[in-house]
Amino acid sequence: MTIETFQQALPHGMHLSCRAAGETGRPVLMFLHGFPEAAFVWDVLLEHFALPEHGGYRCIAPNLRGYELSSAPQDVKAYRARYLVQDIAALIGIVGAGSPIECLVAHDWGGAVAWNLANQMPELAKKLAIINSPHPGTFLRELKNNPKQQAASAYMNFLIRPDAETLLAEKDYARMWPFFTHSAGGAAWLTEAVKDQYRQIWNGPPGSLPGTGLVGGCNYYRASPLRPPRPEEPAAASIELPQDALTVELPTLVLWGMDDVALPPELIAGLEQYIPDLTLEKVEGASHWIVHERPELVAARLASFLRQH
Repeated sequence: MTIETFQQALPHGMHLSCRAAGETGRPVLMFLHGFPEAAFVWDVLLEHFALPEHGGYRCIAPNLRGYELSSAPQDVKAYRARYLVQDIAALIGIVGAGSPIECLVAHDWGGAVAWNLANQMPELAKKLAIINSPHPGTFLRELKNNPKQQAASAYMNFLIRPDAETLLAEKDYARMWPFFTHSAGGAAWLTEAVKDQYRQIWNGPPGSLPGTGLVGGCNYYRASPLRPPRPEEPAAASIELPQDALTVELPTLVLWGMDDVALPPELIAGLEQYIPDLTLEKVEGASHWIVHERPELVAARLASFLRQH
């Protein structure tokens, strides 16, 4: 099974560069990546679930707005949640040909988009699968009240600096690699070949200054108030979210690597108050980067969830 790439124009003027596998017209699985990644991180799962023996799905992974060759508006406000959701809703409308997709699968920032879309437009997907991406209700609770989460998320206040991309690109992205390697189990998956895939994304288009490809991703943090409070900015402390903006009625799988340094397990406590139909699976010994670390396990858990009625 080979990965194909294409540019998808959206009705509101944006376009998303996508990776895909499987036959057009088959039931759709859509995969949303996070920061500082890109659609390529899903390649193993795209190929897996496109095979007839694993469902024969049409598997699509868009690069989110601001990543790789997708539209990258300069205005930070263009990275607010409603615009990110608009992109994915439009893409689902096109690839689903007016029918709901089978499952929306999402990690990290992709999960932030998916949680919002599942709340606002549940008719677009039959199921939701979240991998180490905090539900906005529990994330807000922990950012407000838990010093452990505030400390774990302190990096967010670095990423909103106007010079963040320049600093991240220094010395061959010396500040970036620890994002992956500071978990307890190390990062044996982070080979030179994988590093080169990341460098290509982070460098941006040919001829750009190193770090250009990180501007869009950093703009997600600049546009979002869901980050730790600081003396000069209340951030999360100033936010209140109503219950109806947090409830997800779709059957939902939450797969959580329990060694996630940035998103500790406290974030999965109380999920049932927002998600009536919840399947929660905790994976000991896996970190935030479980998709890289344990792709076979992720595929098996997702396959089991897809088989559930």
